[in-house]
Amino acid sequence: MQPSHSVPLVYNLFPRLAGPCGRWVAHAERAASMGFNWLFVNPIHLPGFSGSLYAIKEYDLLNPAFLPEGTQGQRLDVLRPTLQDIAQCGLAPMVDLVLNHTAIDSSLVSQHPDWYMRDEHGKVENPYAVDPDDPSKKTVWGDLAEIDNRHSPDREHLWEFWGQLVDRYLELGFQGFRCDAAYKVPGELWSFLIDRAQRVNPQAVFWAENLGCTLEQTRALGDAGFHFFCNSSKWWNFKDAWCLTQHREFQNMPSIGFPESHDTPRLAAESGGNEAVQRQRYAFAALFSTGLMIPMGYEFGFQKSLHVVETTPDDWESPRWDLQDFIRAVNHWKLEVPLWQGEGELVQRSMSHSNLCVLERRSLDNSHSWALLCLNTNLYEPVDVAIGELGTLPSSPRMWRVSSLDQHPGSQSLPERVVFQPAEVIVITDF
Repeated sequence: MQPSHSVPLVYNLFPRLAGPCGRWVAHAERAASMGFNWLFVNPIHLPGFSGSLYAIKEYDLLNPAFLPEGTQGQRLDVLRPTLQDIAQCGLAPMVDLVLNHTAIDSSLVSQHPDWYMRDEHGKVENPYAVDPDDPSKKTVWGDLAEIDNRHSPDREHLWEFWGQLVDRYLELGFQGFRCDAAYKVPGELWSFLIDRAQRVNPQAVFWAENLGCTLEQTRALGDAGFHFFCNSSKWWNFKDAWCLTQHREFQNMPSIGFPESHDTPRLAAESGGNEAVQRQRYAFAALFSTGLMIPMGYEFGFQKSLHVVETTPDDWESPRWDLQDFIRAVNHWKLEVPLWQGEGELVQRSMSHSNLCVLERRSLDNSHSWALLCLNTNLYEPVDVAIGELGTLPSSPRMWRVSSLDQHPGSQSLPERVVFQPAEVIVITDF
C-alpha cells in the first residue's frame, strides 16, 4: 500500500528503544492505527567503536542490536521480512541516509583514503560544530571521519558507492530517505541520488534534515530535488517574528514539523508532565506545515531522552498518558481537509490578550476555505475572549476544539465568548 506522499505523517521508530527488528512490526501497527503513513528508522548499520547509530562502520552489515532473535548472520537481508510487514501495515519504511561522515574506524578509511577530508598533516578530519553564540566553543566528534563529497579526487567512485547504497535500501524495501545533515552534502550529489532512486522507484521520497544550518544553506538545497525539508516551529514561542518569516520565505519548500525529535529533550520532560502542552504542540505541528513527525513514545508521554549510544529497550517507560485517540483524530482531520495540507500562508494577528496567539491560515492558491488558528500560550491559566476581539471571521464560522478532538470530533457553533483552557488550541473555520 502506497502512503500519501503529499502529506507525510511520520512516526520515528527509534531502533535502540525498539530493539531487534522482529519487534518493530508491533510498533508499526500502532503507528498505522494512529493514521501515520511513514515509518522512519534511524541508522541501521554496524556502528564503530563509539556505538553511535550515526557512526557507521560497515554499510553492508546490520547493527547487532537489531538482529532478530536467533539470527546468526548480520547481512542486511534479514531486514527484508520486517520491511515487508511494515509495508503491509500501510506504512512506507524510511531510513536515515548518512553521507557526510563514517565511523573513524570504518574499513573505508583505509580502503578509500581519498574519500576523506584530511588536514595539512594528512590526518583524517573529524566533523565538528561551532556554538553560534560563542564561536570559541567547538564540539569535535572524535568517533567520526569527515567525507569529502565535493572535492575528493576519487569523487566518481565515491558517489557511485552512495548510489549503490541507495539502490540497496530500495531493493530491501525502503521507500524514503531522511537525509541527515543534508546541508553538509553537495546539492549535486543529492540530485544525482534522487534521480537515480526515482528511476528505480518513482515514489521514492527524500526528506532533507536541515536543522541547525544557516538560511543560506537551506536556500542552497532548494534546487536539489528534495520532496520535504524540516522546519523549526518546535522552538517557536508563538510571539517572535522569526518563525513566520522563515515559513513565508520557504513556503514553496514543503516542510515537516515536530513537537520533539530524537535530538531534542522529551516535551513531556520539558513541560513537567503537562498533557495539555503535549496536545497543543502536536496540534500546532499538524496545522503549521505540510507534514509532521513524532518519535516513538510521544503518544505515551515518555520523558527519557533518546540517546544514539545508550538507549536500550529497557528504557521503555510506563505510559504517563495515552494520546493515541487524539493523535488519530488530528491525523485524520489533516488528511481530510485540504487547507491543512501544503505550507499555506500564515499571518499573525495582533491581540490585546498577551496569552493569545491567533494565526490566519490560507491556501497559497486561495482555492480552499481559510481558518483562524487560536492558541492559549498560557500553560496554566484559561483565557476568556469575546469573539469580536478576534477580528474578521470566516463566513458561517464554526469552532473546532482541536486540543480535545478525540473527545469533541465535530465542529460547534460559535458562541459570543470562548474560554480557552490552558494551552488549548481552537480553530475557527467555515466548514
